[in-house]
Amino acid sequence: MTTMRAVRLHFPSRELRVEEVPRPVPGPGEVLVKVEAAGVCLSDVHLISGGLDGLLAGRAEPLVLGHEVAGTVAGLGPEVDGWETGDRVVLQAGEQRDGKVLTRGVDYDGGWAEYALARAGTFVPLPASIPFEQGAIVPDAVSTPWGAITLTAGVRPVQAVGVWGIGGLGAHGVQLLRAVGACPIVAVDPSPAARERALAFGADLALDPADDAFVDKVRAATGGAGLEVAFDFAGVDAVREQALSALGRSGKLVLVGLSGTPVTINDSTAFSARKLQILGHYGSSEAAVPELIRLMEAGRLDFARSVSEVLPLEQAADAVERLEHKKGDPIRLVLRP
Repeated sequence: MTTMRAVRLHFPSRELRVEEVPRPVPGPGEVLVKVEAAGVCLSDVHLISGGLDGLLAGRAEPLVLGHEVAGTVAGLGPEVDGWETGDRVVLQAGEQRDGKVLTRGVDYDGGWAEYALARAGTFVPLPASIPFEQGAIVPDAVSTPWGAITLTAGVRPVQAVGVWGIGGLGAHGVQLLRAVGACPIVAVDPSPAARERALAFGADLALDPADDAFVDKVRAATGGAGLEVAFDFAGVDAVREQALSALGRSGKLVLVGLSGTPVTINDSTAFSARKLQILGHYGSSEAAVPELIRLMEAGRLDFARSVSEVLPLEQAADAVERLEHKKGDPIRLVLRP
C-alpha cells in the first residue's frame, strides 16, 4: 500500500497530528493532485478550536484539513478528459453534490497532505507565471472577498466602503475594492501593523475602532453621508454594531467573517427608518477563481505580499498557533508538503 503524509484533525480530542495514511486512488471522474502549496486559514483555526462545531456535527473520523490548495495533476481516474499528468492546477474550496454545497477540508478531506483528490470540474489551470503559494490562497482568501464585493454587495465605482478586520480576508478585500473603484475605502483594525498594511494595499483611511472620534472621522471621509457598504471580515460582534453605526441611509452590512453567534440589532426602529440591510456571505461562485487567476496572469492583481511565510507540513500546528495569536501579523501562512 502506498502511503503519504497528511495533517489530520482527530475527534473528539481535537488533536492535530502529522500521520502516514494511504494515498488516495482516483475513481471515475476524479483526479489525484500532488499538493505543492496549501493555505492556513482562520477557519481552520476555528475548526480545530471547536468554534465552528456546527460544520462538523457528528463527525468521528479524522479529517485532513485545508481548503486552499494548488498543485500538479499526478493521476487520472476513469472518465476524465482534457487533463494530463503534470498540469498545474488550483482546486476550488468546495463543490456541489446532490444539491448540497460541500467544503474541502470540512465535509471531505482537504489539502494539508502530500496528495489530494479532486472531482473533474472542481479545479482550474494555474499558469506557470503564478507561483503555487500565490495560486493556493485564491480559493477563499481572495475569492471569498471577491464574491462578497462583486456579487453579494454589488459594489460600484465611487461607493464609500468600510472594511473591518485587515487579516487574511480583509487585506485582500481592500485590494479588490481598490480594483473595482470603491472610494473612499475606510479600513478598521485595532492593530497598528494591520492599519499600515491596509494603507499599503490601497485603503484611503485606516482607523482604530477604539478611536473616540471614529464615527466623526468616517462621516468626514464620506462628506457626511456615511458608508454605503460595510464589510465584517473579522466575525466579531462588536464590529457589527460599530459598522451599523457608520452606515449611511440605505447602507449595507455584509457579514463575511464567521462567528456562530447571534446577530443583534440594538435599535430596530432606527434600523428600519434608515433602511439598512444586513447580508450574509459565504464562499464564492465557481467563476470567481478563474476570474481572479485571469486578473493575476494579466498583471492586474498581485498577491506576493499576501504570503507571509511558507512552512513544511510538519509545522502545521505551529502555523495554526501563529495565525490564531497573530504572531508576526501574518496575512496567509502556506504549507508545502
